[in-house]
Amino acid sequence: MFTGLIEHIAYVSAITPQDSSEGFTFTFKDAAPILGDCNIGDSICVNGACLTATEFDKDQGWFKVGLAPETLKRTNLGQLQVGSGVNCERAMAGHTRFGGHMVQGHVDSTATIVSKTVDGNSIRYSFRFPADVVNTFMPYLIEKGYVTVDGASLTLTHVSPLSAPAEESAFGIMLIAHSQEKLTLTKKQVGDTVNIEVDCVGKYVLRSVEGEGTGGLRGLVERLVDAKVEEKLKALGLDK
Repeated sequence: MFTGLIEHIAYVSAITPQDSSEGFTFTFKDAAPILGDCNIGDSICVNGACLTATEFDKDQGWFKVGLAPETLKRTNLGQLQVGSGVNCERAMAGHTRFGGHMVQGHVDSTATIVSKTVDGNSIRYSFRFPADVVNTFMPYLIEKGYVTVDGASLTLTHVSPLSAPAEESAFGIMLIAHSQEKLTLTKKQVGDTVNIEVDCVGKYVLRSVEGEGTGGLRGLVERLVDAKVEEKLKALGLDK
C-alpha cells in the first residue's frame, strides 16, 4: 500500500530482456534516498506501478525490478528509455502520516494528456482514457475526489459527465508549484501517456451497490420495496 506522495525521482540506467520470460529487467539509478531501509522483495511504486526490488546497492544508489507482460500491457513503463525519470515511493510505513490517499500500485489503465495549460503558478492537465475503457473507469472518478497519476495522489478538478461521448470524455487535475518540482508529469506534453489508478474505495462502493447475481445493495432495496408493496396490497385485498 502507498500514499501517492512521491518521495524521489530515479532514472532508468538499463533495460534488459529476461531470458526466462517475455518480461524485462529495469535498473534505476540515482535512487539512494529510497534505498536506506530497502530489502530484497520490498515493494517500490514506480510511476504508479507496484514493483518488487530484486537487487539493489545502497552505496551506489541503484535497484532492479522485473516487469512482466501484464505490467507492460497495463502501464506506460514499456515506453521508458534509458535516461527516463520515474516517480518513486516506498511502501507506506505504519508510523508515518497518511497525507495522500490509499494507493495500491495496481495501474488500471493509461490515459493520454489532451491539454496542458498554465494557470498562474499552477498547471492544469486534462486526460482521456482509451475509448475501449472509458465506460469502465470514468464511473470511479468524481470532482474533488482522488486519482493516481504516474503514482502521484492528485485531486480531480473536473470530470466529464458519464453521458459524454468517448472522444470528448476527459478528467483533469491542477498541479501546484510544489508538485511541479517533485513529479515527472511537469515534463510531459500533450499526447504523452500517464498511468492511472482510480480510487480503490470507489471500486468497492460501486461493486457493493451494483452487485452481482443478487443485485447488490440496489437489488436488496428493490426486493424490500417489492415485499412491502406486496404486503400492503395483500392487506388491502388487492393482491389478486
